[in-house]
Parts: sequence; C-alpha cells; structure tokens
Amino acid sequence: MKTKKEISNQLSVIGNQSSHFDRLSVRSVVSCQSFLTFVLCLFLIFNLQLLTSNCHAQVMDGIYVKEHVPVRNPIPYTTLREADVMWSKRIIRQLDLKEKLNHPLYFPTANFSSDGRKSLIQILVWGFENASKTAYEFVLSPLTYEIVNPITYPDVKIAMGYKIDTNQVTGKPDTIKEKPEEIQMIIMKEEWFFDKQRSVMDVRIIGLCPLRLYDNPNVPGQILKSPTFWIYFPEFRDLFAKTEVYNPKNDAERRTFDDVFWKRKFSSYITKESNVYNDRTIAAYALGLEAMLEGEKIKDFIFKMEHDLWEY
Repeated sequence: MKTKKEISNQLSVIGNQSSHFDRLSVRSVVSCQSFLTFVLCLFLIFNLQLLTSNCHAQVMDGIYVKEHVPVRNPIPYTTLREADVMWSKRIIRQLDLKEKLNHPLYFPTANFSSDGRKSLIQILVWGFENASKTAYEFVLSPLTYEIVNPITYPDVKIAMGYKIDTNQVTGKPDTIKEKPEEIQMIIMKEEWFFDKQRSVMDVRIIGLCPLRLYDNPNVPGQILKSPTFWIYFPEFRDLFAKTEVYNPKNDAERRTFDDVFWKRKFSSYITKESNVYNDRTIAAYALGLEAMLEGEKIKDFIFKMEHDLWEY
C-alpha cells in the first residue's frame, strides 16, 4: 500500500509532465503557423513575379524573343598552308551601295531603326567605339591598297567628314558632323586561290574600305570621292555574325552581315587585279564601258581557271 505522500508525489510528477507536453504542443503549433506563413509568403512572391513577367510579355515588340543571331559565331576558315595554295590572284572590287542588291548594306541611314537594324557603316563605327576594333589608314600615294598603319577613332571621324569650321557670320566655331549616308560605295580587297588540299577554288576577303561621296563645297554640282579607312575583315567577322541584315522576302529568316559576305550576296565590279604594270588599276588604261568589260574579262578568267583544272 502506497502512502498518501507517495501518491501525491506521483501526481505532482504527472502534472509536471503534462504541463511540459502542453508547452511543447503550443510551441509546435506556433512553429507550424510560422512555417505556413513563410510558405504563403513565398507563394505570393512567386505569383507576383509571374504576374510581372506576364505584364512584360504583353508589351514585347514581336511574337518571340530573338535568340539565334545575338549568340552566333562566324563560320571558321579552313586551315590553309602556303604549300596548299597552287594558284592565287589579288582582286580589288567596288560595291555600289545604291544598287538594289546592296541596299541591305546601305540602309538604314538614320541612327535608329524600328527593328534594331544597322547599316554596314554604322556597324563599323559601333565597333570602333564599343568593341575596340581597329581602323587602318588608306594610303593614296602611292596607291598600294595595303592595310598597315592603324589610326584612331578621331581620325576615322575626320575621314568621314567631321570637322570644326568657323562661322563666317558669327565668327564662332561650327561643328560639322560626319554623315553615314555619304558612304555610298565600298572598296573590297580579296584574294582568290585554288586549294589543292581540298581541290576547290576559294576566296577570302582581306579588307573593306568605305568610300565617301559628297558635294564639292567650292564647285556646285560636283561630286567628290574620298576613301576613308581600311578595316581588316577577319577582325570584324565576330561582330558581323551577330548583326542581322534585312531580308526583303522573309522577316523570320534574316541573314547576318557575315552571311552576306560569305555567300557573296552582293553586287560588285572589279577595278583592279594584281599585275606586272606597276600594279596599275583598270582605270589607268580603260574607262566607262571598256573598264566594266575589262572587269568582266578578269571574272571570266578566274571562272575558266577553275573549270580548266577538271576533265569531263
């Protein structure tokens, strides 16, 4: 038989244990409520972000996000050794940007476009300003078409027509800015060669030179031509591959500047080939229609050079 004291001690122990369990249950309920509040907050934040993204999607300028062109890389050149080149010919061409086939290289002439497009000269200037690309001097005397001497971006702006002149009325300096629309022609330096390792006639563009056409301030109605600068074409290929060109037939299948030059989607005529006569140009011995026919004659010679290497 237990005494009254023992029974009272046991009851007090049981009471302490029950009060401890009550405190634990209260704490667990509080922690559960905190956890549920935390989960609810996460749920509300997630829904808010979802609503925000949906709001942004409603004002997207288009039906999809263009992800292909901005991450493109240029098609790499095949490895070429001196021993692989069986025959080569240095060619100088001119691209008239006013021709219909070359319009995607000339337009837009404004500094902005509704679809983010840029002209060729705008891409070159952007590369000088933001991508640390290099421009090279166009040496007129002697005219060798060599890409040798680097120049700075201020020199590029001056070559494109930028200057500070004095106003004859006020006597204050006037800033005459360069006009990208005056770049209406491109001089292209390239080399055709036969690669005997792959048994193909191939061509690689070496450099481009924008040609500026502008009114002579001293002779009304007279148009002057002025070469501006050289660019080394392989240096700009990564930039060309990430910039799209307008496709008049399909907005969803736009090519890049690198595609245009790689696939030869431009119109041009030959003005010079490598020769023994002091490396003269076609204009030194032919003019007008005769000069155009002489350029077609050089083009036909390159075509027959490849054709005659095969037997049928």
